[in-house]
Amino acid sequence: MTLKPLYDRVVVRRLEPETTTQGGIIIPEKSTEKPTQGEVVAVGDGSVSDTGNHRPLMVQPGDRILFGQYAGSSIKVNDEDLLIMRESEILAILEQQAEQEKAA
Repeated sequence: MTLKPLYDRVVVRRLEPETTTQGGIIIPEKSTEKPTQGEVVAVGDGSVSDTGNHRPLMVQPGDRILFGQYAGSSIKVNDEDLLIMRESEILAILEQQAEQEKAA
């Protein structure tokens, strides 16, 4: 089953939380917070203006995003937990190229 969100909504798959710190300390699963990063799975057509035109969304499927801890609504599709949220709940798009250049 494919999922197509309406208007300015986005379907997001949460990324797994980090279980070890940079210093090597292992964090118990009960102590980890819900991850605030995710991957965009599907996007809607965009919001509709007063004139009836669609404004396309800034995020695309495959983008890694940052969102608030309590953003969106949890849904379950094909035994997979996903989030559906409005584009306005997305705080930032994470660009991986900048991270890879710093590592080099």
